[in-house]
Amino acid sequence: MNSKACSAENLSFSRLYRLREPKEYSEVFSARRVLRGASFALHYRQNGLAGTRLGLVIPKKQARAAVLRNAIKRQAREIFRLRRSGLPSMDLVLRLAQPAGRPRRIIDRQVKAEWRREIAALFDQLCRKHSL
Repeated sequence: MNSKACSAENLSFSRLYRLREPKEYSEVFSARRVLRGASFALHYRQNGLAGTRLGLVIPKKQARAAVLRNAIKRQAREIFRLRRSGLPSMDLVLRLAQPAGRPRRIIDRQVKAEWRREIAALFDQLCRKHSL
């Protein structure tokens, strides 16, 4: 296997790195640990596993259009995928806490960059809090 295949495999967002069951989400929310940003909240708890797992909650109430919700999820997955190796072994739930705006704004690269910056800042804050 060549090094490109190894590095691409390590940066994937496979099932191992996702929260999939409602019970897993409930456990993270019941831990009541949260970091807040302007638009997002990052809920977290220790998972006792070898790696970090991510769940996303982007409610219709905060982002009415499916295209908007999907764009937010794509940005969040990409930041997680790139930073996963530097994150502590925890279960994370990234939740959109404030209205995201109108669907036509998702075309704007500046808005996507703002989402990425905020999500990255929350991940950085989590790392600092857990001294990694």
